Amino acid sequence: MNLSVLYRGPLASCNYDCPYCPFAKRRDSRAELRADRAALDRFVDWATRNPDNDRLSVLFTPWGEGLSRSWYRDALVRLSRLPHLDRVAIQTNLACRLDWLAEADRRTVALWATYHPGQVRRETFLRRCDRLADLGVRFSVGIVGLPEHLAEARAVRAALPAEVYLWVNAAEGHRYTAGQEADWTALDPHFGYSVRPHPSAGAYCRTGDTAISVRGDGTVRRCHFVPTVLGNLYDGSYRSGLRPRPCPLAACDCHIGYVHLETLPLYEIFAGGVLERIPAQGTRSAR
Repeated sequence: MNLSVLYRGPLASCNYDCPYCPFAKRRDSRAELRADRAALDRFVDWATRNPDNDRLSVLFTPWGEGLSRSWYRDALVRLSRLPHLDRVAIQTNLACRLDWLAEADRRTVALWATYHPGQVRRETFLRRCDRLADLGVRFSVGIVGLPEHLAEARAVRAALPAEVYLWVNAAEGHRYTAGQEADWTALDPHFGYSVRPHPSAGAYCRTGDTAISVRGDGTVRRCHFVPTVLGNLYDGSYRSGLRPRPCPLAACDCHIGYVHLETLPLYEIFAGGVLERIPAQGTRSAR
């Protein structure tokens, strides 16, 4: 089968202190970092062995910043080279060196990069984007849609190549006027999917069927937001739980969740780039 895996280990540390993030400037202890590395190594070994002979796609969704840790960089390189991996991607603030990507298979590896105004100079972030383009790495760029970020978002959109998609996440708890929504939609034509929760109760979703969420200890859930355990990755017990099923929650308001809803056309919009949040040609934002 074609199986998408969203992996989230115990890593929770980040070098940024964004006011909208609960993990800002958090530090993991040495013991916590060792545990995260061991968990990731175990996951990479599982994906390499591929005991069920699946076609795999992997998105790392760490609470903290993964690419500042060598083991995440090594994991992306190693996984990108596996013949049964269609895609390996990670959510990142891009605050890391990038030359290591030269060792990865650029047909497989991709980055979901977020620009955080106030945490990094725009020019620095854009230079890193230029480096990704030079390396031939697929990537998207995003920003949280706070009012104070609008000017920065416009500047970044103007500076990025037209083929690079700029996505906007609606700020949690923020209500947008029609005019504000129009401003953000002018930058990201798909902002409307982020700006309001999607009713999901009873709606069929690919999570728990062809997409799963995996924690560092191997616990498998259908997605990051539904607590029901399907089994464990490493003993194979999750396999018997995979099947089409409706969502048990009233609504879904996070892209990594609602992108898998069968009631939304996002698999068509993001065809070939669902995990790294890159739309198909013809559906990206205009400069």
